[in-house]
Amino acid sequence: MTATGSQPQELKLITVPEGKICDYIDNSFRGDTPEEYVRQNIEKRLVNELKYPKNRIKVEYTIKVGDAKKRVDLAIFEKNTAHTQGNIRVIIECKKEAVEPRNAKEGIGQLQAYMAASVNCEWGLWTNGKHRVVYRKTQVGGKWEFQEFNDIPDATGSVDDVERPKRGKLISAVEDNLLFVFKTCHNHIYAVDGLKKEDAFFELLKVIFCKISDERNLPNPLEFYTTSSERSNPDGQLVVKNRIGNIFEQVKRKFCQIFPANATIELKPRSLAWVVSELQGYSLLNTDIDIKGRAYEEIVGANLRGDKGQFFTPRNIMHMAVSMLNPKPHERVLDQSCGTGGFLVIAMNHVIADLTTALEKEVGAPQEQWDDDTKRLLMEKIREVAGSNYFGFDIAPDLVKATKMNMVMNNDGSGNISQCDTLLPPHEWDINYPGFRDFLKTALAEPAITLANHATIAFADVIVTNPPFGSKIPIKDPHILAQYDVGHAWNKPKVKGGRWIKTSRLQGSVPPEQLFVERCLQFLKPGGRIAIVLPDSILGNPALGYMRQWILEQARVIASIDLHCDTFQPRTGVQTSIVILQKKTEEERQEEIRTGQMRPYNIFMAMIERVGHDKRGNPVIKRDIHGNDIWVPEHRKVVELGRTADGTATAKTQSLQKLIDDQSVYVPRVFAEWKQREGITW
Repeated sequence: MTATGSQPQELKLITVPEGKICDYIDNSFRGDTPEEYVRQNIEKRLVNELKYPKNRIKVEYTIKVGDAKKRVDLAIFEKNTAHTQGNIRVIIECKKEAVEPRNAKEGIGQLQAYMAASVNCEWGLWTNGKHRVVYRKTQVGGKWEFQEFNDIPDATGSVDDVERPKRGKLISAVEDNLLFVFKTCHNHIYAVDGLKKEDAFFELLKVIFCKISDERNLPNPLEFYTTSSERSNPDGQLVVKNRIGNIFEQVKRKFCQIFPANATIELKPRSLAWVVSELQGYSLLNTDIDIKGRAYEEIVGANLRGDKGQFFTPRNIMHMAVSMLNPKPHERVLDQSCGTGGFLVIAMNHVIADLTTALEKEVGAPQEQWDDDTKRLLMEKIREVAGSNYFGFDIAPDLVKATKMNMVMNNDGSGNISQCDTLLPPHEWDINYPGFRDFLKTALAEPAITLANHATIAFADVIVTNPPFGSKIPIKDPHILAQYDVGHAWNKPKVKGGRWIKTSRLQGSVPPEQLFVERCLQFLKPGGRIAIVLPDSILGNPALGYMRQWILEQARVIASIDLHCDTFQPRTGVQTSIVILQKKTEEERQEEIRTGQMRPYNIFMAMIERVGHDKRGNPVIKRDIHGNDIWVPEHRKVVELGRTADGTATAKTQSLQKLIDDQSVYVPRVFAEWKQREGITW
C-alpha cells in the first residue's frame, strides 16, 4: 500500500475483537451496535466531507449539565484551543434508528440541553440515521433560542455555504451517508405527503434529476438550494417550490422520454424545501459511482422490486463481470434484462475511465485541473457514447424509468432504454413505447438488421446481464417457445457421449433463463461476447445436456465463475455462476459442421468461495487466526485549508477500514493475465 506523497510501506493489520469496531476518530474499540454504526458514519462525514481534522473532535466527551455529568457522542472544538467544555463549537448526538427525534430522554431535547450547558456551543446535530435535525443556538433577551438549520458548517465555519452552496464547495458523499440521505428524504416524503412508497420514490427521483441538472448547468450559479429561513416559513417554501420547478421545466425538455410535458413535482412546498436542504450540499456528479450506485439501487430495490424472478446483482459481482468483458468506447453494450441499470452504469463508467484517460493525455493535464470547456467536452463525448452505444430492455416500466435515471445520475446519458418483453417474437415488440424508436433509429440503422424475426436482430458487441430465472415463472406460450431451439423437445443420446437431437415438438414449459441465453446470443454480433448470470442447473443438470450442447455449438465458452451460494442472499440462495461466452462466426460454425469436431481450447474457471457478505446480507470481514476482525490503514490526503494566514496546514489523516472477505476483486486481474497467455485480445 502506498500512502499519498510517501514511499511504499509495509501493510499494517489491526485486529479487532469479536463484537467490537475500531473507532474512526480515536482508534479505540467500541461495541458494534446500531447506534455506533450511525456514529461511525457521522465521524467519516466530519473528516472526509466537512474536512474537520481529527484533533478537533472528541468521542464521548464528558460535560457538566447542572450538577450532573453527561457524555456527548461527539464534540468539535474551536481551532487551536484546549479541549474544554467552554471551547466546544459543535455537539453531535447519534442514536439508533428506533429512537425518535421527539423522544423525551434521548431526542432533540437532550441535544438542546447539552448545547445550553456549553456556553460557546453554536451548533448541534441530532441523528438516528433516518432523521437528522440541526440547530444553531443564539441568545435573545437573555434566553437561548434554537433555530433549525440546513446543516452544520464545514471546518471553515462558513455559514454562507450551508445556506447556498457554491459549485466548488459541494462535497462528495462517503460511506453510507448518501444512502442515509436518500432514505431520509424518501421516508419524509412518504410520511409528510401521504404518497404510496412507489410514488414517493419517483417524486424523490424528480428532485434528484433537478439536483443533477443544476450541477451540470455550467458556469451559472447553483439554483438548487433553500436557505434555512426559506425552509422554515410557508412563503419561503413557495419560493423554493417555484425555484425548483423552473429547474424541472429544463429537465423535462432535456429528458422528454422520461418525463411527460405535463409532469410536475407533486410534493408539498414544505416537504420539497426540506428534501432540497438535505441534498443541496452534496455533489451527485462527483460522488464515487459505487457510493451512488449502492444508495440508488438499494432504495430502488426497496420500492420497485418485482415478483418476476428479479434478484438484483451485487455490485462487486457486476464490477467483476464488466472488468472481465472490458467494453471499449466504440462497442455497443446491451443488458436485455436491465433491472435498475447497474450493469449498464458500471459498463459505461468503465468506458468513461478510458475516455477520461485519453482526454488527459490529449490536454496534458489531469482531470482535476481541467477548465470548464474541457469538462464540457468530456460530457459531450459521454452523451454521444451513451446515446449511440448503450441499450437496455426490461419488461417492467418502472424499472425502465429507474434505469434511465440511474444512467443520467451516473454518467450524463440515459442511453436507449426501453420497455420490452424481449422473449416475444421481435416483430411483436412495442415500437410505440417511448424510447423504442430511438433504439430502432440507433441500433438498427444497418440495413441487414431488422425486427423481422429472431435471426435479424444481432447488433450488440457486448452483453452483460442477469436474466430473471426460476421454475416459478415458466414460459408456456407455444407462440414464444417456437422461436427457440431450446424451446423444443430434444431426444436423449442413445449411447454415452452421443448427440442430443432436436425434434419438431415444443416443450410444455421452459424456465425463462434458458430462453434468455438463446435470445442473448441472437442479439450478439458474431465474435461478440457476453457475461451472463445463470443457475448452475444449466451447467450441470444431466437432463439439460441438450442446452450445454447447443451453447457449445453456438459459442466458445471463455470462462465459468462459480459463485458462492450466499451471493444473492438474503433474497435467494440459488447456486449460480457467471458464464462468459464469445459467439462463433458463421464460418467457424460451418467449419465445425463440415469436420464434425470442435477445435480444442482452454476455458478459464474459478470458484468464489467468499463474496463479502453472509446469507443475511451482513458484511463478512477477514479474520486472523484468533478469530478477530482484520482492519487495515486507509490513507487519505485530507486538505483542510492549506497553509494559510491563520496557520491551518494541509494534513494527512489515517483512517481504518475493515478488510472485506471478497474474492471477486481478484478475478479480473487473474483473468486478464490468462487472456494474454491465450492470445485473447479484448
